[in-house]
Amino acid sequence: MPYADAYASGSEEHAEPVSITTLLPPPPWIEFPQIDYGGNGANTRMVCGYLRGDAVLFDPVLRALPSLFVVRPTGPAAAWVTASVEYAMQATQFSSAGVNQRLPELLFTEVLRIYLSESANRELTGWLAALRDPVVGPALSVLHTRPAHEWTVAELAHTVATSKTVLIDRFNLLLGRPPIRYLTEWRLNLASGLLRTTQSGITEIATRVGYTSEEAFSRAFKRSLGKSPAHWRDSNE
Repeated sequence: MPYADAYASGSEEHAEPVSITTLLPPPPWIEFPQIDYGGNGANTRMVCGYLRGDAVLFDPVLRALPSLFVVRPTGPAAAWVTASVEYAMQATQFSSAGVNQRLPELLFTEVLRIYLSESANRELTGWLAALRDPVVGPALSVLHTRPAHEWTVAELAHTVATSKTVLIDRFNLLLGRPPIRYLTEWRLNLASGLLRTTQSGITEIATRVGYTSEEAFSRAFKRSLGKSPAHWRDSNE
């Protein structure tokens, strides 16, 4: 569930929902919390986890992934996923912080690989469909590789060997926004990641993502994310 949408799970469609927060012990947790709950039906085992990221895959605006997607690994992949989840459940202490941080990343990468490998039989939408598009895909590759370049629609269209009209139409169709607006959002996405993960100054980050002045960067950042870069960094530390 890439966008943390609210959901309910159960065996009876009309059962009264019970908030999971009333069942979990209050944090901080010394061990992974476990819940035993329900009636006298067959047992169902659920292992829940989360992965936080600033990547475009998790951007609710672009919605690169569906709200809910399910994969069913087979063969060696199934064995690896099962073993990884079992290991996570047994490593109840948080002492191995590096392992606990990397394991969700590895699991998600494998799950996403399986999902995309099975997508030949389904119609992709949004950003994932755009990556496969013969026009938008190469344009995205160029924009992601050189986000600080002063791109124009004309130059981008020439770079990917298409017309401005076709480029704009394909971006609007697949991503719901024209190329330069996408570039602006991509720059701010990169900037938010740099603010959260580095100690680089605001001016340096602005330059790295393609803004010629800190003032212009700050205005764009606040307009998009609701806070100035400095306040956003403070709230995400």
